[in-house]
Amino acid sequence: MPLDQGNETNKSTRLASSSEINSWKRGFTPQAELWNGRIAIAGLAIVLTILLLSNIIFSG
Repeated sequence: MPLDQGNETNKSTRLASSSEINSWKRGFTPQAELWNGRIAIAGLAIVLTILLLSNIIFSG
């Protein structure tokens, strides 16, 4: 398939702006999935930090 033909089929897709990606939308949207991932990683970091600090403090 020539490169020109591939570009014609992809004209209906567009790049999302950063404000659109970071917007808070409800439901099963790509924006919601991004926020779910961010919150999950933040929670994981908090839990690991608590475990590390409690091990250092209470290990004697």
